[in-house]
Amino acid sequence: MERTLNIIKHDLWLEPFEEAINGRYRYALGKKSELTNGGKQSLSDFATGYLYFGLHKTSKGWVFREWAPNATQIYLIGTFSNWKEDQAYAMTRLENGNWEIELPADVLHHGDLYKLIVHWNGGCGERIPAWATRVVQDAQTGIFNAQVWDPQTPYVFKTKNFKPATDPLLIYECHIGMAQQEEKVGTYNEFREKILPRVAKAGYNCIQVMAVQEHPYYGSFGYHVSNFFAASSRFGTPDELKELIDAAHALGIAVIMDIVHSHSVKNEVEGLANFAGDPNQYFYPGARREHPAWDSLCFDYGKNEVIHFLLSNCKYWLEEYSFDGFRFDGVTSMLYFSHGLGEAFVNYADYYNGHQDDNAICYLTLANDLIHQVKVNAITIAEDVSGMPGIAAKIEDGGYGFDYRMAMNIPDYWIRTIKDKIDEDWKPSGIFWEVTNRRKNEKTISYAESHDQALVGDKTIIFRLIDADMYWHMQKGDANYVVNRGIALHKMIRLITASTMNGGYLNFMGNEFGHPEWIDFPREGNGWSCKYARRQWDLVDNKNLLYHVMADFDADMLKLLKGVKSFQTTPVQEIWHNDEDQVLAFQRKDLIFVFNFNPKKSFTDYGFW
Repeated sequence: MERTLNIIKHDLWLEPFEEAINGRYRYALGKKSELTNGGKQSLSDFATGYLYFGLHKTSKGWVFREWAPNATQIYLIGTFSNWKEDQAYAMTRLENGNWEIELPADVLHHGDLYKLIVHWNGGCGERIPAWATRVVQDAQTGIFNAQVWDPQTPYVFKTKNFKPATDPLLIYECHIGMAQQEEKVGTYNEFREKILPRVAKAGYNCIQVMAVQEHPYYGSFGYHVSNFFAASSRFGTPDELKELIDAAHALGIAVIMDIVHSHSVKNEVEGLANFAGDPNQYFYPGARREHPAWDSLCFDYGKNEVIHFLLSNCKYWLEEYSFDGFRFDGVTSMLYFSHGLGEAFVNYADYYNGHQDDNAICYLTLANDLIHQVKVNAITIAEDVSGMPGIAAKIEDGGYGFDYRMAMNIPDYWIRTIKDKIDEDWKPSGIFWEVTNRRKNEKTISYAESHDQALVGDKTIIFRLIDADMYWHMQKGDANYVVNRGIALHKMIRLITASTMNGGYLNFMGNEFGHPEWIDFPREGNGWSCKYARRQWDLVDNKNLLYHVMADFDADMLKLLKGVKSFQTTPVQEIWHNDEDQVLAFQRKDLIFVFNFNPKKSFTDYGFW
């Protein structure tokens, strides 16, 4: 008799769907057994494609390998061949659609550029290798090429055996390129020198770095990835990224990567879209190939070679760069054939109605299994808006193995409240329910806003609260009612969100001090300006302005929450709410939090029990 999985024991409403839950669990176990040769090797042993494919230095010179089953011939081209096909650099076809070429040591040198010319029946084209670990763009032509990266003195990590602090996990979501004050694209080195000290001083113990994987269009925020194994060269070199991560570890700050395995850019030369004349080598066939909302392509998670590629990608970033884990982007899009578009997700049947991609669910389960094999203390976070049960439950309990899920209902709630409700309609009972509404036994990352709310077309919380008055009344002594109200609510929203967390808390870079305006990356429509793709640190540094008041509060808030051992795992006990007075009180351990959301009344000697 099949045992009842803990995910069902913990939530009896799942009992009607036990067969589907068990089926997904068995499917993941079966696929793992298949990939590991019946358990004769580990999943970590399987996920080593980056050590075989791509360009590697050997004792005799160089070896390069690529998977391209539909190719009829492949040539390595580059500076060494004057960018022309040469029979001396023709690759040899091996088994299973793999190709290989061995080269003498003096053919390639550190910094050389290269790519492939791939032939197939009916055509050919230039391609950047799928497993390239360094890709650069020519400043004049805009053309991307792979680059040999073989420095004489490779970077060696100084901080050994780093263990992330997760009591609680306090995440500073950041983007390397837009982290600087100057109107330009920032670098790994500048982030390490100028921004890491700010993160440490503010009290965050983890940075979540966006846009690491190489992407052709800067304005995609890094979500249209072309080269999955290449750290974006627009911010600097691989060694400079490693030094940044090492420096963060020395400060006690974990570094997790915003990894994109939910889709891929459509570019053919730079990306995987039509790698060897086969549009489905990496991607689903038919109507499922293209994402209808993102103008991108969807991986075929049912192909073992694709699973190998993506699992190897996870291991590569952990091993090569010493990342501490990942925030998986677009998980909802992966889980459902509809990508979650137009779905209401109003009851449990919506998660088990046969409209889910069991291949993707299996891949995510295996990815979490692998990541925690490679690094036992790794952090994995799922960005899922649907509320799929078990996302952040243990695999052996019938879950998908993520450590945390994003509490995506909370920022949506705050936006709706600020936009649609007058102050008198902010009801504490509704607020408390929203910030504590989560699945039992699944940890979440609570947040009031992330980068999503800071983009053009949306507004940050502070901008919604204060709007144009931010331009005229943020000087000390010149604040008006709108500014004072906005700053007070900015603090309260953050405190009630963070103090009710059951795992971790996240903030986007600069929002802790109420960074004004929006994020707008360089594009044709703004004259390719970086004016809005940066952070104005001078505002918070200027003590004559009120931005530092919000930053000071944020730092004190984090210090308070970190000062209580296991704060995030202790029960949140409501003491009192009165929707008419708009007063809320709750307790965690020895801390009592009292909020007055009433816009007109202060209360003296207010009693609650």
